[in-house]
Amino acid sequence: MGVNVALIGCGNVGQGFLGLLAEKKDNLEKEGLKINLVAVCDKLRGSVYDPEGLNIVKVLELASKSEISSYPSGIKDLDPISTITKTNANVILEATWTELKTGEPAFTHMREALEAKKHVITTNKGPILLRLRELLRLAESNGVEIRFEGVVLSGTPVFNLVRECLPESEIVSFRGILNGTTNYILTKMEEGLSFEEALKEAQKLGYAEADPTMDVEGWDAAAKALIMANVFMGANLKLEEIECEGITSLKVGDIREALKEGSRYKLIARGYKEGEEVRVKVGPEKVPLSDPLANILGTLNAVTFSTDTIGDVTIVGRGAGGREAGYALFSDLVSLARKLSRG
Repeated sequence: MGVNVALIGCGNVGQGFLGLLAEKKDNLEKEGLKINLVAVCDKLRGSVYDPEGLNIVKVLELASKSEISSYPSGIKDLDPISTITKTNANVILEATWTELKTGEPAFTHMREALEAKKHVITTNKGPILLRLRELLRLAESNGVEIRFEGVVLSGTPVFNLVRECLPESEIVSFRGILNGTTNYILTKMEEGLSFEEALKEAQKLGYAEADPTMDVEGWDAAAKALIMANVFMGANLKLEEIECEGITSLKVGDIREALKEGSRYKLIARGYKEGEEVRVKVGPEKVPLSDPLANILGTLNAVTFSTDTIGDVTIVGRGAGGREAGYALFSDLVSLARKLSRG
């Protein structure tokens, strides 16, 4: 069974996905997997639809110049909803920007796709954070799937790791470094830079946004931890219900004092139980140097899962980047395509 894909959002993440699909397409076809890109729609870069399939390399070239609508053939200038509902795509990739207050417009894109009985794959935290249960119910009632590997550690597997490699394991708790920007800043402060200097360097290198509030105040890590708690531990928490503290109050002196004590400051996100209640907490902690998380430096991220079967399992990888997040879309798509090919 062939898979026809429509990509909504063709920024860094979407282009990262297209690059990987172009690189791996021949290998997939040798395996018997036919993945056909039929539509791309981006608010700023334009859109194109061809039911017979698009040339991925040509789309990438035009996307880099914000000229997708100048593709030499096909139907042009469809809006996202028309791209989702009026094309022959049976898998919708949602890679628009993240909005954590309402989850829009991504939630509407996903709802329309699921109601049209189309599978959804996303890297967008907003809808998964705010309305996951509703989306899962919609997917089930319409006989399709929703996958979202990329919403926590980008291309580093979290949900696929637990689903595929830890079957029948209960996640008793988890703790991790879920934000590369703050981890980079703390690493640079350890080298002697002030918080302000380290932040400016992170912004210069593209690791931090012009407005870094979500990162440095801990809310990006909190959103990711909340999603994991809701998925893995059966919680139904909202962002405003959790404890969250960022790294803005830390000084170089605090960092150095921790090192003298044999520890490192890290922004740690935790999910755990108090009795029957699931709790999520984010804040700076002194982590002993003997702990695997203490040695996660720079922009790397990591999560340690505590399980009831094999104890602690730690996974480490890059938690951001266009190619990395694009790989999350790609890996979910390949996994889904293999499942569909088996009927």
